[in-house]
Amino acid sequence: MLRLAGARMLDERDLPEVLAVLAADPVASCMVAARVEVAGLDPWRLGGELWAYDQRSLRGGRIDALCFAGPNLIPLCGSPAALRSFADRARRRGRMCSSLVGPAEQVLGLWEELTPDWGPAREVRPEQPLMALGGSPEVRADPLVRPVRPDELDRYLPAAIAMFVEEVGVDPCADDGGASYRARVAELIAGGRAFARFEGGEVVFKAEIGAMSSKVGQIQGVWVRPDRRGHGLGATGTAAVSERLVRGLGRTASLYVNSYNDVARSAYRKIGFTQVGQYATVLF
Repeated sequence: MLRLAGARMLDERDLPEVLAVLAADPVASCMVAARVEVAGLDPWRLGGELWAYDQRSLRGGRIDALCFAGPNLIPLCGSPAALRSFADRARRRGRMCSSLVGPAEQVLGLWEELTPDWGPAREVRPEQPLMALGGSPEVRADPLVRPVRPDELDRYLPAAIAMFVEEVGVDPCADDGGASYRARVAELIAGGRAFARFEGGEVVFKAEIGAMSSKVGQIQGVWVRPDRRGHGLGATGTAAVSERLVRGLGRTASLYVNSYNDVARSAYRKIGFTQVGQYATVLF
């Protein structure tokens, strides 16, 4: 018996097919794959729901459209009809995300459907080159960039907050005094995924591996203290984190960057990153 076309929430029975879809573009799907590989498709463990769009028998057939609905809404692939179905389900669920992010065509198409109900956005970033590095960096890795220790949280946190305010445009401590953001940063540090160069006890460079699947690690939060900018710390520091991912962890290093950030894009190209796709972000 055929079911009507529309978005449905996936469960563990769909896991093998979902993993195959994610593996088809491991760089673009890293944020979702990192969750699914660890948690499966149970919404409580996954921290959100994974939706598919199909017009087929209740089980069986082929999944060719996926969207993750959690702290971020991440449409990974799908036709215009799939995006409409994801928008319908998102409207019924209510906006529970802080952003839409992912492949640009998918994000902008979904946002066009959602704008009448969820708009206006605080900011739309339509062009964010998605870049990847599969080999050793082409610039010297800063030997002073290292994983942050748990006992260095209080020294690292001000730099993380400064980066967030500068990049996202809001204070991550505004809602609950910073408790949630502090916990998130502490989690990254505990997992060995926060890196920094300290000088005089203060952070002058920082970056994190925000999501890490079995194949890809996505670098985020790259920041250089304003008075140390223009000295190459961003390039050599990012090279150090990339080297840790590629040589130490056997992953492809990836990141996405705002198209207007010419300085960062130039630095990433010097390191050896090449553009492999295009992301977009809608911020609320």
